[in-house]
Amino acid sequence: MKAAVLREIGKPLSIEDVTLADVGPREVRIANRAVGVCHSDLHFAEGAVPYPLPAVLGHEAAGIVLAVGSEVRSVKPGDHVVTCLSAFCGHCPNCVTGRLVNCNTGETLRPPEAPPRLSQGGEVIHQFVNLSSFAEESLVHENACVAISRDMPFDRAAVLGCAVTTGAGAAINTAGIRPGQTVAVIGCGGVGLSAVNGAALAGAGRIIAIDRQPAKCELARRFGATDIVVASDNMVGEVLEMTAGGVDHAIEAIGLPQTVAAAFYMLRAGGTATVCGMMPMGAKVEIDGLALLQERRLQGSNMGSNHFPVDIPRYVQFYLQGRLKLDELVSHHIRLDEIETAFDELRGGASARSVILMD
Repeated sequence: MKAAVLREIGKPLSIEDVTLADVGPREVRIANRAVGVCHSDLHFAEGAVPYPLPAVLGHEAAGIVLAVGSEVRSVKPGDHVVTCLSAFCGHCPNCVTGRLVNCNTGETLRPPEAPPRLSQGGEVIHQFVNLSSFAEESLVHENACVAISRDMPFDRAAVLGCAVTTGAGAAINTAGIRPGQTVAVIGCGGVGLSAVNGAALAGAGRIIAIDRQPAKCELARRFGATDIVVASDNMVGEVLEMTAGGVDHAIEAIGLPQTVAAAFYMLRAGGTATVCGMMPMGAKVEIDGLALLQERRLQGSNMGSNHFPVDIPRYVQFYLQGRLKLDELVSHHIRLDEIETAFDELRGGASARSVILMD
């Protein structure tokens, strides 16, 4: 099968022939039909977060099940599925207390003595975050995918696996936004727009979208934003003024220390800042400790604190009902060999989400 392989940090991905292993007892082989290109992929490709190489990147996909292992019960051949990187074992303390995204048993990976899921002429090709979706097919643990309605278009379904799960989940699951509350979202890329949409689904009374690009701020209105602020050195002051003292929730969807701090400082007393943007390793955020005495909170969100086997089918229904704005989220369709073009667009911040179509 064809796959986009990262062999050297900072170098273009190369389209190569890669071999998938035979399906194991709890594994699922999937023909990828659509794959989103996420800023996190770019972070890894540029070395902001270390990862063993060579590797096939990609972690946001939808496709059709081709084959399942002898012990798989959750999906069957022919099912339409969405994959999610937060694969879970289902029985560790994190899993049984509902924190699937924090499962770290490693049981969804193949043991070291087993043949790798991806290889090329005897060389191990590392699987990226349980998935490696920049490929015609994927071989994953059954707890890394979920069946969805066949009425759902693949290109819309793909972005559920990361952008929507991370952004909408940060608003609904992690932040726990309540009806009528005021929310600010910093960053209107795929994750930020999904956070705006998630805040609207949660019933937020006022949603302020913040981005350095006015066009993306205006796009956020279509996802539920009631107000916009073009990012500047004074954006905290603007938000404090327009809300008469700050917002109940601020969601940071970029991953920069300065915007994380801005999210914290635009809170009212008792407010919560939720960070779902991916920061480079070693990045540090500075806040005034005295502000904590006003019961402001700063918290992280891992993949929207998702329970993806339940969350993703619900998001599908929201889309089919017209409540989740995925048509507006998908900005471009590209081929597998055009990934570098999508990376360039991410660097420039010009598009919401590019999706690779495999057929």
